[in-house]
Amino acid sequence: MMRRTRYRSQDLEHTLRQLHFAVKGIKASVIVGVDGLLMAAYPSTDYDNYDDNPTSSPQVAAMAATLAGLAERVLKRLAQGDMRRLWMEADEGFMIVYPAESAMLAILVDKDTKPSMLMYAARRALEDIKRTLGLEEEV
Repeated sequence: MMRRTRYRSQDLEHTLRQLHFAVKGIKASVIVGVDGLLMAAYPSTDYDNYDDNPTSSPQVAAMAATLAGLAERVLKRLAQGDMRRLWMEADEGFMIVYPAESAMLAILVDKDTKPSMLMYAARRALEDIKRTLGLEEEV
């Protein structure tokens, strides 16, 4: 009997897929390294043409890494401690970014999504992500 090997990227994508099923209204979710490297995405897209899809995975990953880096510098400069989450709200929805040491979880959501449901599901997903990446620190 042949045993199927499961890769870390598959585990990360599975976590994102579960997040989408748990919370209606998520447009895109990504796990991105602090350097901006896309680790996993759901739904996964293999192109980054902004004109065709401004919410493609590479776009969300790049913006999340840029914004989180800026937010962390601002918080450090203002002596506010470590960033726990970054929340941005706009007319059509919102984006939330959770740091996870060497990675982060970024979620792009429709405006009608219930924030409490999203925050609960995101915290559970973040625990799975940290476990998968070997970052077992308490969240």
